[in-house]
Amino acid sequence: METAVKRQIMPGVDLTCVRTEKFKTGVLSITLLTELKKETASKTALVMRVLRRGTSAHPTMEAIAAELDELYGARISPVLRKKGEVACVGLYASFADDYFTGGGELLEKTANLMGEILLSPDTKGGTLKGEYVESEKQKLIDNIQGLINDKRAYGTKRLTELMCPGERYGVSLYGTEATAKKITAIGLTKYYRELIARAQVQVFYCGSASAERVERAVKEALASMPRQDVYKFLTTDVRYETVKPKVREYTEEMNVTQGKLIMGFRIGEAMKNPNYAALMVMNAVFGGCVTSKLFMNVREKLSLCYYASSSIEKHKGVMIVSSGVQPSDGEKAKAEIYAQLEAVKNGDIGQWELDGAKSAIITSLQTCLDDQYRLENYYLDSNLLGTVDCTPDIMAGLVDGITMEEVKKAADSVKADCVYFLTVKEQENEA
Repeated sequence: METAVKRQIMPGVDLTCVRTEKFKTGVLSITLLTELKKETASKTALVMRVLRRGTSAHPTMEAIAAELDELYGARISPVLRKKGEVACVGLYASFADDYFTGGGELLEKTANLMGEILLSPDTKGGTLKGEYVESEKQKLIDNIQGLINDKRAYGTKRLTELMCPGERYGVSLYGTEATAKKITAIGLTKYYRELIARAQVQVFYCGSASAERVERAVKEALASMPRQDVYKFLTTDVRYETVKPKVREYTEEMNVTQGKLIMGFRIGEAMKNPNYAALMVMNAVFGGCVTSKLFMNVREKLSLCYYASSSIEKHKGVMIVSSGVQPSDGEKAKAEIYAQLEAVKNGDIGQWELDGAKSAIITSLQTCLDDQYRLENYYLDSNLLGTVDCTPDIMAGLVDGITMEEVKKAADSVKADCVYFLTVKEQENEA
């Protein structure tokens, strides 16, 4: 697999191209980047799903499906992601690679259909169709309301909101039920036009075509995209200190049988000149793999949690521990999680723990090379972090070289900021 080629192909439009004959499918994604804000989050979540409903030339989903069938069963799906305080919304397409079909310009035809969906929506009087907006809006509201049924995801959402109340990172990717309900066809159309004109755009391709061919195809597909007033900077506010000197703790009671203990940490000074490989290994040693301290000690040895794991958000510089506990064990589990982090900070790490952490990360990075969606997501992260030259193979090499001292240094500045505990209602606990 060749090293990724990155180039700007239009104002505010960057192409990352990975040329390979490894896959039978080609992948093309067009991702619009905009600030994650509470005022527009629901519109961002909604807009691509409305666009996917129909275009001026293919006004229904059935018509789009028929066109995709003509392209050997190509697929185009809306995609929504959160990277730090940046909302990433766009289209992801997979199609038979020309290398295996013997030609047919499937790349160009798929790119043109993606451009049509983005830039030539089916409208009524210049406004996005009201019935499409209302239908997709109700689905969005249902998703927002349904999140509470997934207590683990709900707990992480609440922790993020409580931990970052004055930061855009605390905004839900889907917005709120209240903001979603207020969306109108006219309002969404206005937002869509601004998004198309001003958003930075990341285009990713993985397949057998050359970067030059991909550039021509994408430039033709996006030729009518207005690019006069593109957002110059999209940044995430990385805060090195906790919101308060003392850890903030919140408890919520519900009709649950299993408590959810979610703990938020700031990575701190290590984010000023981040060593991402060291941060990844530190997280894996602490709670990011099956040989981690949280898994081996808090879950297996002490049986304080049904599950316990940690993850880092490299864009924002936060680490979140997610665990499921017996409500009566919440305090003991919290204390032990803190103790395991202190062990990492003190360098109390066995060689087998370090080796296991590295092995888990390297395996995950190698898996990226066999999964085009994961590879696309890897390079989207890399572009936003400014590490696009660091391929999965290169990152794996960096991870393999991380020392105990580097893990300890990465953990040194990590500070607990906020704890959220979802527990059983008191009267049920007493019963």
